[in-house]
This record gives sequence, C-alpha cells and structure tokens, in this order.
Amino acid sequence: EVQLMESGGGLVQAGGSLRLSCAASGFTFDDYAIGWFRQAPGKEQEGISCISSTDGSTYYVDSVKGRFTMSRDNAKNTVYLQMNSLKPEDTAVYYCAARKTYERYCSTYGSDYDFWGQGTQVTVSS
Repeated sequence: EVQLMESGGGLVQAGGSLRLSCAASGFTFDDYAIGWFRQAPGKEQEGISCISSTDGSTYYVDSVKGRFTMSRDNAKNTVYLQMNSLKPEDTAVYYCAARKTYERYCSTYGSDYDFWGQGTQVTVSS
C-alpha cells in the first residue's frame, strides 16, 4: 500500500522553527520527486518546495526561499522540510506528495503528483 505520512506540525510563535517529516512506504522512493504543498483556510493550495529524485535538486517559491530547506534521506524513505523564521502567514495544513520522474527539474504543481499524504497542521502565532 502506497503511503505518505507527514509529521512534525504544531503551534509555534512567529520567528520560531519546525521540522516537518514525510515518511514514504509502498513504492520505490528513490524514483520519486517529492513536493511540499500547503493550504491555508479559505485559500487555494500552494506548492512551496520540491526535491528531485535524481540529484536532490531543490526548488522553493519566493515566499519561503531562504527560510525553508528541503532534504531527503533515501535510506529512510523520508523527506524533511526545515522551516525557520516562521511567520503567521505560514499557517496552513502542509502536505507532501510524490511524483515518479527522473527529471532533474521538480514541479510545484499539484496536478503533477501521484500520491499525497493526509497533511499536518502548522500554526504560527503572532
């Protein structure tokens, strides 16, 4: 059974940090790019970062660039999102998703992804 399980969310004050994890099972993790997405109440889903399946190349949208860092540990079938300098506008449910691809380029378009986790809530208080 294919499964993506996010963890690490919670409540943090502005300026604080959280590290999200996305644990994968049921598929060949090395063959998949992983993306992180978020959805705030009343807003559309936003792709915020991704990491390729090939060389670990990463991409970040401007709103998180310089604050968030994505990494993957293929031995543990896990991807991480280190979030620093958190802002109240980062409050959202965060999802990871997997896309089978061998491209060095990774996508932040949700429609490109094959599997999704159930999400973890991140709340940043001001």
